[in-house]
Amino acid sequence: MIEKYDPTQIETKWYQNWEKNGYFKAGATGNTDSDETYCIMIPPPNVTGTLHMGHAFQDTIMDTLIRYHRMQGKNTLWQPGTDHAGIATQMVVERQLNAQGSSRVELGREAFVDQVWQWKEQSGNTITNQLRRMGASPDWSRQRFTMDDGMSAAVMKVFVDLHEEGLIYRGQRLVNWDPTLNTALSDLEVESVEENGFMWHFNYPVADDNGDASDVFLTIATTRPETLLGDTAVAVNPDDDRFKHLIGQQVLLPICNRLIPIVGDQHADPEKGTGCVKITPAHDFNDYQVGQRHDLPLLNVLNFDATINKNAPEAYQGLPRYDARKAVVAEMDRLGLLVETKPHTLMVPRGDRSGDVIEPMLTNQWYVDAKTLAKPAIEAVDNGDIKFVPDNWKNTYYAWMNDIQDWCISRQLWWGHRIPAWYDEQDNIYVGMDEADARARHNLTDEVKLRQDNDVLDTWFSSALWPFATLDWPENSKELQTYYPTNVLVTGFDIIFFWVARMIMMGMKFMDNIPFKEVYIHGLVRDSNGQKMSKSKGNVLDPIDLIDGISLEALLQKRTQGLMQDQPKKIEQIKQATMAEFPEGIKPYGCDAMRFTFASLASTGRDINFDMGRVEGYRNFCNKIFNASRFVFMNTEDHVAGEFNLENASTVEKWIVSRLQNCIIEYRRHMDRYRLDLASQAIYDFFWNEYCDWFLELSKPLLKTEQKAQVQGTLLYVLDQALRLLHPIMPYVTEEIWQEVKAKFQLKPDSIMISSFPIVNKSLIDDQAEAEIKWIKTLTLAVRQIRGEMNIPPSKKLTVLLSQASEQDQSFMQSNLPLLKTMARLEALSLIQNDQEEPPAATALMGEMKILIPLAGLIDKTEESKRINKQIDKINQEIKRAEGKLNNEKFVNKAPDHLVAAEKAKLESNQVALQELNEQLEKLDKL
Repeated sequence: MIEKYDPTQIETKWYQNWEKNGYFKAGATGNTDSDETYCIMIPPPNVTGTLHMGHAFQDTIMDTLIRYHRMQGKNTLWQPGTDHAGIATQMVVERQLNAQGSSRVELGREAFVDQVWQWKEQSGNTITNQLRRMGASPDWSRQRFTMDDGMSAAVMKVFVDLHEEGLIYRGQRLVNWDPTLNTALSDLEVESVEENGFMWHFNYPVADDNGDASDVFLTIATTRPETLLGDTAVAVNPDDDRFKHLIGQQVLLPICNRLIPIVGDQHADPEKGTGCVKITPAHDFNDYQVGQRHDLPLLNVLNFDATINKNAPEAYQGLPRYDARKAVVAEMDRLGLLVETKPHTLMVPRGDRSGDVIEPMLTNQWYVDAKTLAKPAIEAVDNGDIKFVPDNWKNTYYAWMNDIQDWCISRQLWWGHRIPAWYDEQDNIYVGMDEADARARHNLTDEVKLRQDNDVLDTWFSSALWPFATLDWPENSKELQTYYPTNVLVTGFDIIFFWVARMIMMGMKFMDNIPFKEVYIHGLVRDSNGQKMSKSKGNVLDPIDLIDGISLEALLQKRTQGLMQDQPKKIEQIKQATMAEFPEGIKPYGCDAMRFTFASLASTGRDINFDMGRVEGYRNFCNKIFNASRFVFMNTEDHVAGEFNLENASTVEKWIVSRLQNCIIEYRRHMDRYRLDLASQAIYDFFWNEYCDWFLELSKPLLKTEQKAQVQGTLLYVLDQALRLLHPIMPYVTEEIWQEVKAKFQLKPDSIMISSFPIVNKSLIDDQAEAEIKWIKTLTLAVRQIRGEMNIPPSKKLTVLLSQASEQDQSFMQSNLPLLKTMARLEALSLIQNDQEEPPAATALMGEMKILIPLAGLIDKTEESKRINKQIDKINQEIKRAEGKLNNEKFVNKAPDHLVAAEKAKLESNQVALQELNEQLEKLDKL
C-alpha cells in the first residue's frame, strides 16, 4: 500500500488489473448459472461525444448499482455500447470535408459513408475510454454499436415485420424540417428559443357574392408573413358573436388573389389577438390539424432549402424565406392592408445541431403506427410490471402515451440505417431485409429495376431495440434468455418520451415482455448557481478535469473555445465568472471523490446543483479513510489472523460492531430504493464519525491491555466491512486499502469488487453497548465543550464531579473509568452525594445528571474576566450595528429578503453568544 493517498498512483493501476482479470464480465462472481441476475443497459452515448457531467452522474449511479449487486453474488451484466448519432456524426464529418474544400455531395454517398466509418474507428472510443477513467465496470467484451452487423440485422427485421403488419407505412405529413441539414428532425432535436421579433396585423377582405373584395375586412395577426402565400382558410370561433355570421363565406387572399373559406373552429380563441386566425395547413402544426378537420387543401410554398417554390406568385419564387417576408410586408403595406407592426417576443424553434430556424414542412416520410404499439406499453405500467422511481414520473409517461401521434422514423441523411425499401419505375414500394429479400418476397425478376429509398432511420428507432438487440436478438441466445428483461433503466426525465417509452413499446411487441422492471429517473446536473450547464453559458465542467485537475489558462481556453470571436462581451463575461470561481484552476480531486459527490447528490428525480465544496470535502474523506487505515495497519502488524468473534470483547468493540450492523441495514435499505444520497451519508457518518473519530480513539488505550489481539481483530474486521460498503461508490481507494486487509485476514477473493457484500447479523446488534458508549461520548463531549468555553488548555487534566447521577450513570462510570479518564483527559472522576454542597464550577447537563468542573485554581480569574469582557464589548458593537440596520425601514423594505434574513440571523446568533458570555462571567464571580 502506498504511504500517502494519491489517486494518480492507484486509479490506472487498479482499473487495468480489474479489466485484465475479467472482473467486469457477465457472471464475474462465478454465478453465471445463478437464478439471481442483475442487468442494466447503458443509455448509449453518442459515438461523437465526450463525457459530460450528465454522463458522469448517470454512469456513477449505474456503476454503483452494478458493483453493489455484483458483490451480492448475482449474475451481473452491465451492457455497454454507443449510438451512431445520425445527424451529429454526419455533421462532424461534413465539417471536416468542408475544411478540406470538399463535401459529401462531391464524394458521393458510398464514399462519404466510408469516410464516416473511418472517422468512427479513429475517434469513436473517446467516450468509452473516459468511462474507464470514471471507474465504470461494464462488460466491455460485449460492447455494441447501433450500426454493427448484429444491431443492423435486428433493425432491418423490426422494420420489415412492422411493415408487413401495416404498422409501418409511408405517408405525407408535416414534420420539423431543418433547411440547413435538409432533413426531418424529431421534437427532441428542436430547441425553442425565446427571441425578439414582430407581430404583423393584416386585413383580409371578405369576398362579395361575385368573389370580389368587399369593404368588410377580417384582421389577422402573424409572426410569419411569408406563410400568407400558403394560406387556405381563415378560422374564427363558432361562438364568437363578432364573426360567426361570416362562417361559410370567403375572403380574397391578398397578393395571391385566391378565394379561401372562413371556417368555424375552436382553434380560434376570441380572447387572443384579433380572434381571427390565418390557416396555413402545410406550414404550421396547429393549422394542419384545423386543415384535417375542415378538409382544407395542403399548399406547400417552400422548397427544402426554405426558398419560395412555384406554388407562390411568380414575383416571390426563389426568394429566401426572410426576403420573401420583407417583400410580403412591403406589398401588403402598398395595398393598404398592413394595419400595424408591433415588437413581439416569441419562441423560435431551432435545430439543436444547425441552429437554423425549423420549418414545419409537408413531406413524404415513413411512419410507425405508435397508437397500436402504445396500448400494451401503457398496460405494462398500469399493472405495475414496470415501476417508475420516483412514481410520479409515470404521469409524464401517461401524458405522452395516451395522446401519442404516429412516429416519423425517416431522416434525409446518409449516415444511419438505410431504410430497407425499394421502388420500381412506377414508384411501387417493396420492403425486405435487403434487395434480394425484397425481390423474393414480391416475386420480382431481375428485369425489374429497383432503387433503394435514400432516407435513413431515426436514431431513436435503433436505440428503441437496445435492451434486446444488444443481447443478440433475434437469435434466442443464452444472454437473451438470462438477462432479459433487465432490472432497471437509469435515465434522465428528458427522454422518457423519446427513448424510454419506445423501448417499452418495442419490447412488448417483439419480446412479448417488458424491457426493464424499473425506471430510475435522475435529475439534471446544474452548476452551483442552479443554471443549466451549456457551452454557450461557459459554465460547463468536464468530469475528467475534476479527476486530473486543470490550470486556469486551460480552463478558460476550453470554456471559450468555439464561441464566435464577434462575441467579445460574452467571452469576457465567461472569463470573469470562471476566474472568480476557479482563481487557480481546478486542482486534481481523483475519481473516488467525484463519484462520492455524485452519489451524495443523487436524490431521486431532483436536479442537482454541483458544488465544488463537496468534491473538496470528499477528497478529504478519501484522505481520512486512507490515514485511518494506515493507523489500523500500524497497530495490527503483529496480529495473527483468525476467525473474528466478540466472545471476550470489550463494550467498545461490541458497540462499534453493533453500529456497523445498523449501518449495513441502513445502507442496503437506501441502495435498494435508489437513494444513493442517503446510502452514501450512512457510510460517511459511520466511517468518519463513529469508526475514525470515536472507535480508533477508544481503541488506543485498549491496545495497551491484554485484550490487544481481540481489539486488533475488531479493528480489521470493521475496516474490512466498511471498505466493502464503500466500494460500490469509491472503487479505487477501497481496493488499494483492502488488499492489505486481505493479506491480514488471508481472504480468498483477489479483489474487493468480487468479494461478498456485507450482510447484517442481527445477533451482533447490542443495544446495551450502544447505550453505554453513547453515555461515554456524551460525557466526553460535555467536558470538551466546557474546556472550550472556559478556555482551558487541552493538555490540562481536570477533576470532574457528577451530581444527581442515576444508578445507570453510576454503573456506566464505574465500568469505564479508565476509558473516560483517557478520552476526556481527567485527573479524577467522582460522584457528589445528594447531601454534599456543589462547589463553584462550570456545569453541563446530561439528562438529569450534572457534570461539574470545579474552576478554582484552573484559570487566572482576572485575565479570564478581561478576555470575556473584551469579547462582550465586541459582540455588543455587532448587536448595535445589526439593530440599527433592522430598525432602518429603508433597509428592511428595499433590501432583498435573503439579506434581511441573514442580518436577523446574525443578530440572534450574537444575542445567544452574549448570554453565554455573561453566564461565564457569573461563574467567575463565584470563584
